[in-house]
Amino acid sequence: MSRSSSRQAGPKRGRKAFWLKQLHTWHWMSSAICLIGLLLFAITGFTLNHAADIEAAPQVSARTAQLPPALLDQLAGAAPAGEADEKAPLPPSVAAWVEAHFPVKVSADAEWSDGEVYLPAPRPGGDAWVAIDRATGAASAEITDRGWISYLNDLHKGRNSGGAWSLFIDIFAFACLVFAITGLFLLQLHAAKRRSTWPIVAAGLAIPAAIAIVSIH
Repeated sequence: MSRSSSRQAGPKRGRKAFWLKQLHTWHWMSSAICLIGLLLFAITGFTLNHAADIEAAPQVSARTAQLPPALLDQLAGAAPAGEADEKAPLPPSVAAWVEAHFPVKVSADAEWSDGEVYLPAPRPGGDAWVAIDRATGAASAEITDRGWISYLNDLHKGRNSGGAWSLFIDIFAFACLVFAITGLFLLQLHAAKRRSTWPIVAAGLAIPAAIAIVSIH
């Protein structure tokens, strides 16, 4: 090899080594962020796909309590002025009382009718509601727990999971995107020495595409 060829190959090898190091760094960092999330979403992807075969026995419990007169007055003062069945938030003090007496989180508006205030409180893996009689202050609640598998399935779907979990899913999705893109570039850098790289990548695209085209209507 001539000296000029050596001088040209040197910077080329240096650039390749630089990008290889960067890609490896981003690849392992994004994989570390994704690891537990990928395990969760892989397992729950299987359980969701076989949801009809996995039996769940919901546990339903009921509770009652009595709203103090002072809070009942606050509830009356907070009633919406519009038509019946209108939605409006509970007064903060009443919401705090509900959370203290029932295993629910007040995160949605209540439904106000002439006779009662109804608060839906859905959650991952279950459901709940609280009803307060507007005349007497008698409060009742029903809590449904469908088990851990249902809980994890709902986390997979982001169902009734709140803003923090929704933000986590966005961050997780971005980390998975970085993981996949850096992995693709690493395949490109190593493909010359691994002839089966692109046929396997093509199969990863062709197989699900063929199944979708042929089997899904």
